[in-house]
Order: sequence, then C-alpha cells, then structure tokens
Amino acid sequence: MVTTMGLKERLANDYKEAMKAKDEIKKNTVSFARAAIKQHEVDSRTELDDAGITAVLSKQVKMRKDALPDFEKAGRTDLSDAYKREIQILTEYLPAQLTDEEIKAVVEETAAELGIEGGKQNMGKLIGAVMPKLKGAADGSRVRKIIEERLG
Repeated sequence: MVTTMGLKERLANDYKEAMKAKDEIKKNTVSFARAAIKQHEVDSRTELDDAGITAVLSKQVKMRKDALPDFEKAGRTDLSDAYKREIQILTEYLPAQLTDEEIKAVVEETAAELGIEGGKQNMGKLIGAVMPKLKGAADGSRVRKIIEERLG
C-alpha cells in the first residue's frame, strides 16, 4: 500500500531539508507557513486537512502578491525579490493553477447552468457559483477578470 505524504509532513520535511541546505529564504518561508497553519488550527480548535492547509497557503501567497506593488513603488527591489521567491516556494505546495482557457470553460458552463447570458448585474451570482468550483485552482482576481469579460 502506497501512502502519500500530507502537506503538513511535506512542509516539515522541506523545513528540515532547507535547514540542512542552509537555504534561509526557503527555511523562513516554510516556517512562516507552518506557523500560519498552526495559528489557524489554534484559533479554530480544529486540525486542518490538506484542503484547509491549501486555503491557508493560498492566503499567504495572496498576502505576498498584494504587497509586491507597494515594494516596487517604493523601489525596494530587495523586498520584492524576496517576496517573489517566497511566492514561488509557497506555490509549490498548492494545486496546479488552471489556465485562462480552463477557467473560461468553467465560467461558460456555470453561466449556462444558471441561464446567465450577460449583464454586470449577474456578476455576484456568477462569481458565487464559479469560485467554489475553482477553489485553490485559480486566483480569484483572474476569475473575476474573466467573468467581467464574459458579462461584457
């Protein structure tokens, strides 16, 4: 019987490997991710499964992506480069991201199911139906942009 390693074990192993390799950025990034997961578990008094851990890691990636433009505007290339590396490291633990074409297919299929032809007034309804289907597999801002284009 083959057992796959859960995300928690993978993060713990990667942390140890990063320490051995003296890869400070990876060690710190994985450490921050593990701390965020632990904090979420303590706050919610539950043990997270891989889906819950993926949600926490996605949030960590989003926080870093949101901070990037501020660092770049301030001319802090040292910080923006470090954040880009952290995003790259954290993304390794997330499911593969869908392409725009794959997202469009889900949006079209969902719009057809709901009978939505177009119109900005349907934006909330369509986003509400599409996002659970794409949870963790597509960035919310990309999905929103595709839905906006779809609704005209």
